[in-house]
Amino acid sequence: MSVKAIRTGIVLQPDPTRVLFRPFELGSTTRTLKIIARVGSMTDEEAEQKLDEVIREFGGRHYKLERFLLQRFEQIKPQLLTDEPLTEDRKLLLGAYFTMEYSLESAALFNPSMVWHPDQTNVPPGYKRFILSLRATGEGHVSSISFRMGYIDASGKIILRKPSRYVTSPDMVPNHLFNRTVFERKLYELRLENSIQEKMMVGLGDEFSLAELEAQIKRVSSQYRYNAEYETIASGLLALAKSNYEIHFEEDQSLDERCIFPNSPNETNGIEDARFVQFTDDNGEVTYYATYTAYNGKVTFPQLLETKDFTHFSVSTLNGAEVSNKGMALFPRKVNGKYAMISRQDGENIYLMYSDDLYFWQTKDILLKPTYSWEYVQLGNCGSPIETEDGWLVLSHGVGPMRKYAIGAFLLDLNDPSKVIGRTSEPILSPDENEREGYVPNVVYSCGGLINNEELIIPYAMADYASSFATVNVKELLAELKGETAPQPVEKQEETVSK
Repeated sequence: MSVKAIRTGIVLQPDPTRVLFRPFELGSTTRTLKIIARVGSMTDEEAEQKLDEVIREFGGRHYKLERFLLQRFEQIKPQLLTDEPLTEDRKLLLGAYFTMEYSLESAALFNPSMVWHPDQTNVPPGYKRFILSLRATGEGHVSSISFRMGYIDASGKIILRKPSRYVTSPDMVPNHLFNRTVFERKLYELRLENSIQEKMMVGLGDEFSLAELEAQIKRVSSQYRYNAEYETIASGLLALAKSNYEIHFEEDQSLDERCIFPNSPNETNGIEDARFVQFTDDNGEVTYYATYTAYNGKVTFPQLLETKDFTHFSVSTLNGAEVSNKGMALFPRKVNGKYAMISRQDGENIYLMYSDDLYFWQTKDILLKPTYSWEYVQLGNCGSPIETEDGWLVLSHGVGPMRKYAIGAFLLDLNDPSKVIGRTSEPILSPDENEREGYVPNVVYSCGGLINNEELIIPYAMADYASSFATVNVKELLAELKGETAPQPVEKQEETVSK
């Protein structure tokens, strides 16, 4: 009898009331100018009255709304026809006309990943604080990263904190600097390194900013107007630069008020399936990494998110001959002096990858092929490997008849992960009747779980719509993967208490 996961009954439904403000882009200079002119035709009294109405209706729904409206005004300010100074009320009102609300999880809240919180202070005895990241999907099927926070209590019960009403996307860090050596290596991997690129980077230092790169490209391109080759190289340089950036949230924002919304050209249609892992370097330093899939509506791009505190994040492109497809997941530490990842480049099999450089991956070796009937269509990982005394425990998903997804597991040797110790011949979790219906029917899917004491906690998505949790006894699962009989629990004897 194979080990089966036990459902907790906790369900995280998408909440359409959680909205954030986003730029309202019209895509037309003419329409923008018309709106600016119409607002300019309002009397001071009319403008003040309309702004009061906006603040009354939307101020309580957002964090620092007026600051965002002023930022939006600064972005459209170049469209103004004169330099005549405007009152702050006029600026705020113009900003409001070019701002919209976006319900980030109105369509779905799924594909969760779970890590221990970096701050375990002020936690009750026996409790542990965790962070749950989720793929939130809203209007236009644009995906972003949403967060929840919770606790595991002394008895192993999962307690989720009710999220804040407010949601805000982060600010871009100004003057982010690029390392020239790394940048040029990425250009080489993208086949953008040539004489034109060299001209466009002449004069840039060992470190340079996006503004400096843009200025240099503009200078060079102005000498070769309407040259398609120069325009192609310039677009590639800028796309790479804009896909490597830094963001930060306000320190006083609660974690569940933070949303990482698409920022770069690669992410225009969404940030998908972030697989977070608590990575410990050889020197003991801890960094939280998340591999994720950036999608621009046509092509997927594997990218890397990194943070130490979930307040400041760096985003980097992953490069190399074997960076492709979805499902890359980083091991929580180096293996034999190298970074290691589980991956799936061909949409079918699971691979093992090693690299000396976290951002460049050149080789892969096949690890597992679809073997059992419930995984004949494809295999994939469900998050980063989890280290145990018996080996690397990896959750997997398999796809079978009728595109039905199910979750299984396999165990790899600690010192040589290319050695598969065992794998589940049957799923440990399959969609039941309550989980089958949704945006994508018959799917259960996870982006990473945790071990707490003797339980493996699996956060998982249901039909690409909502999320839940299940648990598995770790000893029983490891025993099955090793082909052993699971140890039986010792019966507790009643104690006689003298009064």
